[in-house]
Amino acid sequence: MKNSIPATLSPQLLKQVFIHNLNRIYFGKRYLDNHLAQLIQYASFTALQLAIQEFWDDVKKQITRMEEIYGIIGEKPSDKNCNPLKSIIKDGFCLDEKQTLPILSDMDVIMYVQLLEHINITSYRMLILVAKQLNYDNVRQLLTECFDESMDNDQLFMLISKEYMTDN
Repeated sequence: MKNSIPATLSPQLLKQVFIHNLNRIYFGKRYLDNHLAQLIQYASFTALQLAIQEFWDDVKKQITRMEEIYGIIGEKPSDKNCNPLKSIIKDGFCLDEKQTLPILSDMDVIMYVQLLEHINITSYRMLILVAKQLNYDNVRQLLTECFDESMDNDQLFMLISKEYMTDN
């Protein structure tokens, strides 16, 4: 492989990069939306169950925003390529394995959700950067709202971890 600095991408290529990555996060969120009820059942700590519900509510808002983005840019979602985010969600972080202590299951759930949120945070950052290059100002605002929610959820699950560790 030739080691060189990549050439500046044309607006058409930038849009292709944008759509490719938007599709990945969109279909990952759609898949997650269909499986979060099960995640709530894995949690034994009430605050964790409530946090997962809040996370789920945010997932639904983010899906709605992404659908709005597709409309703004005149594209339709496409799930034709491999989706690594969906694969991680399908894997389920081995959450279906019975643990001897509830704290083990709850900490697995927290780590799993935070892993997903860190992927979202990184994806939204990249999408915001590309949207800026494409002068998609309305899209950038919608992505920033999604990014902020993911950051807030990451912090929420950190607080839940600390609360769990100090209350038990």
